[in-house]
Amino acid sequence: MKSDYIYSAVMPQTVTALTGSCVQIPCTFSISNFEDKRKRAKSIYGIWLKNQSQYASKDSFIAFNSSENIIRGFKDIKMTGDLNERNSTTVFYNIMMNHSDRYYFRLEIEPCKCANSHPKYSPQPPELKPSEPQYVMEESTVNLSCSAEAPCPTQPPNISWSNIPESASITTQLQDKPDKTQSVFSYMTFKASYTDHKKKITCTATYPRNMPNDSTVEGNIMLRVLFPPKETCIIITPSVGTNVTLTCKSKASPSNDLKYTWYKRGQETPIAWKKKINLTKTQTASYFCTAQNKHGKQSSEDVQLTDEGEFTQFKYRYSMPRIACCVGGIVAVLTLSAFGFCIRYI
Repeated sequence: MKSDYIYSAVMPQTVTALTGSCVQIPCTFSISNFEDKRKRAKSIYGIWLKNQSQYASKDSFIAFNSSENIIRGFKDIKMTGDLNERNSTTVFYNIMMNHSDRYYFRLEIEPCKCANSHPKYSPQPPELKPSEPQYVMEESTVNLSCSAEAPCPTQPPNISWSNIPESASITTQLQDKPDKTQSVFSYMTFKASYTDHKKKITCTATYPRNMPNDSTVEGNIMLRVLFPPKETCIIITPSVGTNVTLTCKSKASPSNDLKYTWYKRGQETPIAWKKKINLTKTQTASYFCTAQNKHGKQSSEDVQLTDEGEFTQFKYRYSMPRIACCVGGIVAVLTLSAFGFCIRYI
């Protein structure tokens, strides 16, 4: 090939389009001695050929001719790039399934690289990063991103988030990718809270199109937050006889290594190292429990078993379990025979 005809072009080898929407094919080209050719030429125009890169029977395969404004097989085609600037980027509108094919761009006499167009009824789900759940420590800053392809620049998808943390801040923008195609990127930043543990965050991309219904796809990720014991509580379960069961309950992550310890108020030595203890109504004292994992430790509020008469009254008046919880670490005394302010239904 003579150097006078050396050319090159840059465009994606494959573009994915959504039926009923448009698709942009970015294309830039380089031709030897282009400036000289451009100055000597009477006009510069571009042609998009469907399935054929050569001019043989070209009338049967021309999808678009920018010089004669020829459009075949499409509702509309617009060349948004400036050929004088070596840019032949083109937008094809109202894409249908029968438009799936190989398309070649031709500038004057030399064909450009081809691009495959693959219309789809539904776009690809948005891409979430990180793609897999990762453990983060409570109070640490978490960054999530969600991106969705924007094959049609005039109808980019709208990205929305659901089930997001209260502290989340979100920014969304349309960005060019290295291959000159575009995607909508949405970035979320928040401070991890223990209440976000196992929360499934969903990113939804909604594509407008020239059809009765928009197209919606989504992706999700589950948060994994590490935190010390929270909301440590004592669950009080009266029984038919003279016994009562105290259960220590706590939220923590990880929870598989959660250790429970029971204390009698006024004694430094623990009375038990398990989740539940059984007491009789004669064991009058104040009791509390602690829950501990590798990230920290928390104590419950006190529970006081009083004399036999009040305990009998408790069993009669309350047939359902009650709990005494520690929220914020404040210690209070709970008397089983009264409607104490720390008693509530579970």
